[in-house]
Amino acid sequence: MKKTLLSIAASFLCLFAAFPFCAKAQTEADKISLQQLTDGTFSPQHLYGVHPLNDGESYSRLSDDGRRIVRSSFKTGQEVGVLFDLDQARTTAKVSRIDGYIMSPDEKRILLQTETRAIYRRTFTAVYYLYDVTSRKMERLSEGGPQMSPLFSPDGNVVAFARDNNLFVVKLLYGNAEMQVTTDGRRNEILNGIPDWVNEEEFSTARSFAFSADSRMLCWVRYDETKVPVYRMQMFKGLKPEHTENDAYPGTYDYKYPIAGETNSSVSLHSYDLQSRATRRLDVPLDTDGYIPRIATTSDPNRLAVVTLNRHQDRMDLYMVNPRSGVARLALRETNDKYLRETAYTDLRFYDGHFALLSERSGYQHLYWYTLDGTLKGTITQGDYEVSDFYGYDAQSGRFFFAAHKDSPLQTAVYSSDLKGHLRRLTPESGTHAATFSHDFRYFLDVHSTLGTPPVTTLRDNAGRTLVTLIDNAPLRERMERVGARQELFTFTTPDGTQLNGWMVKPRNFDPNRRYPVLMYQYSGPGSQEVKDAWSTGFYGGGVWESFLAQEGYISVIVDGRGTGARGAAFEKSTYLRLGDLESRDQVEAALYLGTLPYVDKTRIAIWGWSFGGFNTMMSMTDGRPVFRCGVAVAAPSNWKYYDTVYTERYMRTPKENANYDQVCPIARAEKLSGDLLLIHGTADDNVHFRNAAEMSEALVQAGKQFDMQIYTNRNHSIYGGRTREHLFTRIFQYLEHHLK
Repeated sequence: MKKTLLSIAASFLCLFAAFPFCAKAQTEADKISLQQLTDGTFSPQHLYGVHPLNDGESYSRLSDDGRRIVRSSFKTGQEVGVLFDLDQARTTAKVSRIDGYIMSPDEKRILLQTETRAIYRRTFTAVYYLYDVTSRKMERLSEGGPQMSPLFSPDGNVVAFARDNNLFVVKLLYGNAEMQVTTDGRRNEILNGIPDWVNEEEFSTARSFAFSADSRMLCWVRYDETKVPVYRMQMFKGLKPEHTENDAYPGTYDYKYPIAGETNSSVSLHSYDLQSRATRRLDVPLDTDGYIPRIATTSDPNRLAVVTLNRHQDRMDLYMVNPRSGVARLALRETNDKYLRETAYTDLRFYDGHFALLSERSGYQHLYWYTLDGTLKGTITQGDYEVSDFYGYDAQSGRFFFAAHKDSPLQTAVYSSDLKGHLRRLTPESGTHAATFSHDFRYFLDVHSTLGTPPVTTLRDNAGRTLVTLIDNAPLRERMERVGARQELFTFTTPDGTQLNGWMVKPRNFDPNRRYPVLMYQYSGPGSQEVKDAWSTGFYGGGVWESFLAQEGYISVIVDGRGTGARGAAFEKSTYLRLGDLESRDQVEAALYLGTLPYVDKTRIAIWGWSFGGFNTMMSMTDGRPVFRCGVAVAAPSNWKYYDTVYTERYMRTPKENANYDQVCPIARAEKLSGDLLLIHGTADDNVHFRNAAEMSEALVQAGKQFDMQIYTNRNHSIYGGRTREHLFTRIFQYLEHHLK
């Protein structure tokens, strides 16, 4: 029988320890505190905001104090110039720091981002300043109020942005003349160029407008959410921050949020001629309930790339649309018998006369090369492994650059390949790599880590040779060698023959003759991956939270069940239409397996998770098999009928189409709860609404099940602010101590 990728992974997964250990007891100085989990003590250093520059030799980044944009060499990592210095800028503006920046295509101008105010996960408003690199003149982009998602035209002479749900353009060659493109934008009704909540969250985008290649046309998606139901969140005064306007009576935050099966925004595509100021609707074929998750500039001024999806998200059409005539021609249709992964459109890249596509049509995600008219020119990668990230194409060498799980689902390396599929591995070290390439692909910045080894950032040439180490995180590595626990990878096989990958953290003074309590953590959502040979493994990365638990006498475990990623489409999509069924079964089977180990106390096994992981915690504890002493569900969905259309229907279709909604539902299984449960939720969670916890609690009450709750005032899905995170993890730990010790 042919040796599969999974069997290769099994060979790799033989138990190993990530740190050298002795059985000597830790001193208090060598222990991790709960406060240190959340205050950044164990956060590795990273090189943030790297932007490759046009010369191919250098990159820019924002200084740590937010006052300079520096240019550094891709060969040496040394600073070789300054593109912007707030102390040297010619301006009357009172700006203390900048939060981010956007370079013009020719790098002669820079948009400086200040006074940033978050809206949702990806969208925010900010006051932008236009900076001329040569003259050092710095002036406001607009006097009309904060802007959203500004974009330079390809020639760098126009900036488009959104404000109050309308689009504007600033013509830089005409004295920064500002013109309003749309006028019908209204909150909770019409959005121009900026996605509504569900399109932003689930299609991973903060901008839905683009220029034509000749910079003469601005095109955008218009969202009409008039018929989308409103969700209303009560807001309290709270602290950190304090909302004094809600002191006497609570306020509300109202926004459009379509739950599964409900009405979505109606979307349409429009264009604006910057010279004639003519606006027209573009005739793109689209189902009445379809989506436009992406529009993009191509190399051809007469071809705007427009991606459409049907509501089931099992059909993606790529159209080339003439922004002047409105004529749309189909270039590619991608279908799947279940659903299409988001990478089909999030990683779509356009080049001179071509585009690159990530597709799982073979059963594994691979890279394909097309002409703009949709002619397949080459299958760049193939085999029983997954390409995880596409970095780009170098026309001069004819090579493609990407990351892949070629040797093991648990490891990621950087590769290049030509059109004939001849691969070169550029990062020989085992573990996990991520790359940022120079503009001409001669160099790349590599971030490499393994279990127990914090990220090491190096500069390399395109043959993979290391030129210089920029960040080695040696102090953190040395500290973790003193306080970190034993990390091991393992596999086991469920009774139905499914082999699953796991990660285990044991106390430093582990005694194989002792029986330990176990805490299982998982996320388990479609395509996710928690178990891997990387520093990021574990809730906070580096096994820091798990090392804290280990010093208190716990074993921690993560098992990636069916539905998780890096193992091909069949494994990932086995959960289709029954989201939470196989995922929870696998966690129960993992607990039963752990209970057979001689050093595990099978009567003291707990499970916890956040978001989808919280949902799967509740599903696992209502499986009917009493394997968990207790569990913690943080910010958890309790019924997929309460969650948004795009995400839920991708995996479950609509409630009218799928009777399984009532079966893969913790609320419906409340009477089967076994073990003590702690529900944790923020009252201002705009993603997984507080109603999920409220309805779950009521179901448990009516089922006669005792449980605990922890509510965080005005906190969103991430539950942070002030001392909130410290309080949350203290609460979880105390709960474990009470029930497992």
